[in-house]
Amino acid sequence: MDSQNLAWAGNLGRPQYWRFIMNIQGKTALVTGASRGIGYAIALELAQTGIKKLLLVARDQARLEELADLVESIGVEAVVIPLDLTQTVEVSIAIAKAWRDHGHIHLLVNCAGVAHQSPFLRSQLMDVQEEIAINLIGMYTITRLIARRMASQREGRIVNVSSLMGKVAAPTMATYSATKFAILGFTQALRGELAAYNVGVSALLPSLTDTDMVRGLEWFRWVAVMTPKQVAKALIDGLNKESPEILVGWQSHLAVLCNRIAPWLLEKILVFSAPQIS
Repeated sequence: MDSQNLAWAGNLGRPQYWRFIMNIQGKTALVTGASRGIGYAIALELAQTGIKKLLLVARDQARLEELADLVESIGVEAVVIPLDLTQTVEVSIAIAKAWRDHGHIHLLVNCAGVAHQSPFLRSQLMDVQEEIAINLIGMYTITRLIARRMASQREGRIVNVSSLMGKVAAPTMATYSATKFAILGFTQALRGELAAYNVGVSALLPSLTDTDMVRGLEWFRWVAVMTPKQVAKALIDGLNKESPEILVGWQSHLAVLCNRIAPWLLEKILVFSAPQIS
């Protein structure tokens, strides 16, 4: 186990998590996109809150198994579910089996996603279709299956990972921004519909985060890069506060405020700070 993972495993019992610990003690969470990046960090952070069981979903089984070993070293049961969320039939079978074998899923964190960067006029339809299929349709598919079961149990919490680009669109990221805007609309609609069933729905909006997904992208100037652990900690804090939308970092709050007050100014800043992709 490397030093970073040891730090995760050893940082238990922090008082700022106490209320959330009490809420999910002995409960089960499912995290998609758990093999890397923000999903990986969220799974580890949840493991430190006293949750009983984590269902870990992603396409990369080997990385999921590494994460499961780490989670279990903290004392939390981990279940590996290798799954491609674009395969609707496989997802339906896997969720039915997970519910049968592991009982009620109390928390769903939809973190799976991909990003392609390109000027729109040179964008490739194949990349666009992948972003829509994973970021939006895949999230819809698994959420629909789990939300129905949560509603029947009258208990649950759903977190959809959007992005600051779901609030503020950026040049060279048109389709990615479109899927993240769509996630916010989807989340808001679900929050209204599922409240009657005692199922809460929130959106997590990280800004630029240092993950495998973004390391191949050209970064925007002046953006302070977050770590996955910072995003995961913000999620726990947002769950404690029952926030409908969880912004991460001061730059995100500033960008959203600027977009409300002077959207024309923010657009100029984004165009100027956008990478020049040849």
